[in-house]
Amino acid sequence: MQDLTPKPGDLDPIETGSRDELQALQLSRLKHSLKHAYDNVAFFRNNCEKKNVHPDDLISLADLSKFPFTTKQDLRDHYPFGLFAVPRDKIVRIHASSGTTGKPTVVGYTKSDIEMWADLVARSIRAAGGRSGDIVHISYGYGLFTGGLGAHYGAEKMGCTVVPVSGGMTERQVMLIEDFKPRIIMVTPSYLLSILDEFRRQGRDPRETSLVSGIFGAEPWTNAMREEIEQAFDMHAVDIYGLSEILGPGVANECVETKDGLHIWEDHFYPEIIDPETGDVLADGELGELVFTTLTKEGLPMVRYRTRDLTRLLPGTARTMRRMEKVTGRSDDMIILRGVNVFPTQIEEQILKCKGLSPHFQIELTKSDRMDEMTVHVEASPSAASSDQRSASAAELGHHIKSIVGVSARIDVTAPGNVERSAGKAKRVVDNR
Repeated sequence: MQDLTPKPGDLDPIETGSRDELQALQLSRLKHSLKHAYDNVAFFRNNCEKKNVHPDDLISLADLSKFPFTTKQDLRDHYPFGLFAVPRDKIVRIHASSGTTGKPTVVGYTKSDIEMWADLVARSIRAAGGRSGDIVHISYGYGLFTGGLGAHYGAEKMGCTVVPVSGGMTERQVMLIEDFKPRIIMVTPSYLLSILDEFRRQGRDPRETSLVSGIFGAEPWTNAMREEIEQAFDMHAVDIYGLSEILGPGVANECVETKDGLHIWEDHFYPEIIDPETGDVLADGELGELVFTTLTKEGLPMVRYRTRDLTRLLPGTARTMRRMEKVTGRSDDMIILRGVNVFPTQIEEQILKCKGLSPHFQIELTKSDRMDEMTVHVEASPSAASSDQRSASAAELGHHIKSIVGVSARIDVTAPGNVERSAGKAKRVVDNR
C-alpha cells in the first residue's frame, strides 16, 4: 500500500496546535453555542430552567456537565422543525433519518452549516490520504440520508473529481471503478463486501484497481474487517464517523498514517463520555456512551446529544484532537441474551477468524419455551461450500462464540449469496422474539 501521510503544510493549523489553544477556542465557541440555543430554542431554554442552569454559568469546559441532555426522542417529539434555532427560511437544506420505527428525525442546515460540513469532510478525506485532483467514487446513498451529499460536498471542497454513484447496481460500480480509476472510495463496509463479491464473480482482481484508500462509515466495523478489506483491495481502509443529528459524516476520522482511532474534529464538536445508566461524566479512557455538543452549528445546535454509541476517548496522536476508539456498538443495539451482553461486532470478529466463512452474516433472535435463542446466519466462502465444509465451519464458529463471547448460538452456514445484501447500512439483527 502507498504511503499517504500528509505533509505538515497540508493540515489546518488547529489540527496540530496546542491543547491549550484548542481548549480556549472550544470554550469561546461553547459559550456562544449555548447562548444561541438558549435564546432561540424554547425546548432547550425550558430544560435549562428546570435544571436551574443558564449559559452564563459556563465558566470552564467542565461546567458543561451541568446542562441537560438532548436525545433522539426529543427530536421526534418536536418533529419536524421544532428544534431549529433560526427562522425556517434561513434553512437551505433538510436531511432526515430513515424513520423505520416511526417519524424520522429531521435536521436542518444553514448556508454556513453546509460550508462548515464541507470543510470537515474535506479535512476527513485529507486525513484518509486524499488530495486535490483525486477521483472519489461515492457509494453512500444520496437523498435524505446524510452520507452521499455529505461526502459529495466535502470531496468537491477538497478539489476532487466526484463520481456520485450512490448505492446499488453493483455490477456498474465495478465497471466504473475499472474505467474511471478513482483513488478514493467512500462506502459502507458491508456494501464494499458486495462490491468485492462482484469483482470476484467477474473474475477481476480487486488488488489491481486504482484504489489507494477507502473511507468507511455509517455502521460499526472491526479491525478484523479492516484487515480483510486491505488485503482484498491492497488499499488503506479508514473509519469515518458522523450522525445526522450532529452533522453527518465528518465529525471524526481516522488518520491514514496511524489508523489508531478516529480523531474528533474538536474545534467544532465537544465530546464527553458518560455512564449510560447514570449519565455521570467519565474520565478519558473509560468506556461509555458518547455525547456531543456542537460548537459552530447555526440551524440545529445540539447540546449534550446522547448518541448511544459506545466508545472511549483517548489522547491525540497524529493530530492534537482527541481520538475515539472504533465504536464497539450502540447501547440500544446491544443484545441481551440469557443475561449476557452481545454486540454484532463481537460476532463479526469471530466470523472473520473462520477461513471457511465469508463476512456476510445476520443475527436472528427468537424465543423458545421462554428462552431467548440466537441464530447466526452466515455464508460459506466459495472455496468451502460443500456440506462437510459448511458443517465444520459451523462447529468452528459456534466454538468461538461460546468461548469468546460467552453464549451458545445456533449456526446456520448457508451457500454463498444466501444472506441478504444491503447497498447501505447492513441490517445485522432481526429480532423475532
